[in-house]
Amino acid sequence: MDTSRLYFDVMKRKLVVYNDSIEIPAVLWGDLSDKLIIAVHGDMSNKEDKVIELLAESAISKNYSVLSFDLPENGDRRDNHHYECNPLNCVSDLRAVYSYASVLCTEINLFACSMGAYFSLLALHESSIRRVLFLSPIVNMERIIKGMMEEFGVAEERLEHEQRIPLPIGKTLDWSYYTYVKQHPVHFNLNSSIAILYGSKDTFSPREEIEAFSCQYKASLTLLSEGEHYFASDEQLNFYKRWLDINL
Repeated sequence: MDTSRLYFDVMKRKLVVYNDSIEIPAVLWGDLSDKLIIAVHGDMSNKEDKVIELLAESAISKNYSVLSFDLPENGDRRDNHHYECNPLNCVSDLRAVYSYASVLCTEINLFACSMGAYFSLLALHESSIRRVLFLSPIVNMERIIKGMMEEFGVAEERLEHEQRIPLPIGKTLDWSYYTYVKQHPVHFNLNSSIAILYGSKDTFSPREEIEAFSCQYKASLTLLSEGEHYFASDEQLNFYKRWLDINL
């Protein structure tokens, strides 16, 4: 029996964070310390995703605790379609999680993956965060939405008229989502140390976009040659673990 794994599994406690009447399922990894990392997963994932588990293992060894949670319509919230996974709701939930974390400890840090990075940039752009770690971050949602509109021949006028247009790839174009994104471009004033891990074969965010973002915000950028948007292979995850050890 792998007793170290058994010990680690005992070190995560499930809890609920409240955003007014909204319940946000969460996990607190490790013993509560004066250093805490808020962990935000990506699209179609959950609070106990593999990259978050590996983050927790590395962070706990360096005396951090980790607070992860499910975004709307993900994880334990995937069947609640009345509270959609859109920027307005995700920003509101993220700010509630940040407020909860601020009560637990004095030093708040942030890890966010993919779409979770985009929502974090919207929600916490003026928050007190010491260290930021981004894995495969989405930093330009407007470009992604416009790309889907162009691919499926959806004009902006049609989307405004119909409001919601389901796509054959399982996504839905939403006018309110699109207008929110256009009206809230990514910007932040964090006085933070920022580190980014990006795969050179990421098809969601062009390399030049990530490099420009890194330059603008003086972030440390690490490139994984042949790496993809989703870090899933043993090679990718081992590289990710080494990156965590260096940057935590």
